Amino acid sequence: MLVIVCYDVNTETREGRRRLRRVAKLCEGIGQRVQKSVFECQIGLAKMEELERQLLAVMDLQADCLRLYRLADGNGCEVREHGRFKAVDFDGPLVV
Repeated sequence: MLVIVCYDVNTETREGRRRLRRVAKLCEGIGQRVQKSVFECQIGLAKMEELERQLLAVMDLQADCLRLYRLADGNGCEVREHGRFKAVDFDGPLVV
């Protein structure tokens, strides 16, 4: 399934900037960055829950915000892209 991870980390302090780097690093290991604080991840439910636990362990929920959108495979999921960035088509052919 496609999972969209969106976060907003308060970077007014050195600790906040450190949290931001840690959150981004966790997300970069799982999915692809589509905007500065938005990642698309092609993962299963168990991996999504693991990622959520890891992110919550890093974030300060008094200062930061985390949103995860789970989009079902198939006809219920539609993504429209505009602009320069083009996402990787995980279902398309792999060219090496």
